[in-house]
Amino acid sequence: MDMKQASALYRLLGDEARLRLLRVLRKERLNVTELTGILGLAQSGVSRHLGLLKEAGLVTEEKDAGYTYYRIAEDSAGGPHRAIWEALEEQFDASAADSAVRADEARLQEVLRLRKENFDLHGADTRDARQLVPGRSWAAWSRALGMLLPPLRVADLGCGEGYLTIEAARWASRVIAVDRSDAVLARAKALAARRRVDNVTWKRGDLEKLPIRDASVDVALLSQALHHAANPARAVAEAARITVPGGRVLILDLREHREEWVRSALGDQALGFGEKELRELLLAAGLSDVKVGVGARKAGDPFTVLIAAAVKPPTAALGHTPLRHPRHAARTSS
Repeated sequence: MDMKQASALYRLLGDEARLRLLRVLRKERLNVTELTGILGLAQSGVSRHLGLLKEAGLVTEEKDAGYTYYRIAEDSAGGPHRAIWEALEEQFDASAADSAVRADEARLQEVLRLRKENFDLHGADTRDARQLVPGRSWAAWSRALGMLLPPLRVADLGCGEGYLTIEAARWASRVIAVDRSDAVLARAKALAARRRVDNVTWKRGDLEKLPIRDASVDVALLSQALHHAANPARAVAEAARITVPGGRVLILDLREHREEWVRSALGDQALGFGEKELRELLLAAGLSDVKVGVGARKAGDPFTVLIAAAVKPPTAALGHTPLRHPRHAARTSS
């Protein structure tokens, strides 16, 4: 490599975004959409950076089952870029504890999790024929479970852009979806319209002061919403308030972690919750039959999902028909 080529290469590597691209690509081959989500950059910018890195011989492009993936060039560790790549590897290892690096790593793990839950991508990417199961789909499995449920009234609290709301609407008689952002609710409504979902009532409101009347839903759902609440105890109490006696409060949220970057990047108020903490929040809200367990966990991923569920004790004086699981009904009738 002559001086002119070396100078051009050093200028190329003097860009933070390109260093971040190389850092994540050394761990996994990824497509432009996935890289956009991990780095939080515009797709056009990611494509431009990849083009420059490809031109320099640091990354390569490959097609697989209709997708275009990028990965570190096989000869990067050797050949003309050997010394430079050794320096990059040393820098990457030395900065592993940096908050920005940890944020990229966490989003990479989330992308890989989503890839595994999407048959089209996962099937195309696997090298193990045992993983190729035609028709496998977590979405289909969740919908199958929904068919086993009666037509419940559901509140999706902190609904975001409505993906879970729409899934619940497939089996619920009615869903009340609440979020504090008008812009987010507008996107959720548009998605519901495209999916022809018409049994959802959309409401703007805060988790700590829900615009829903007392004892009016069978299931109050807080999915990845509680860690955004300024007062989690108040949010859980509100979920209990709107639930009918015999109904259930269901929480999906992160186990306590140390990823401080989520506060500024995602607006998180709490860095997750411990199992004991979730249990105490539900009990303090007057709920019973509390269950807490791990919902999803992956080696190397800093985020573990906890699932917590509890029952609002039946109160005949309120005049509501309790929603009872057969086992719960057997216990309370004895």
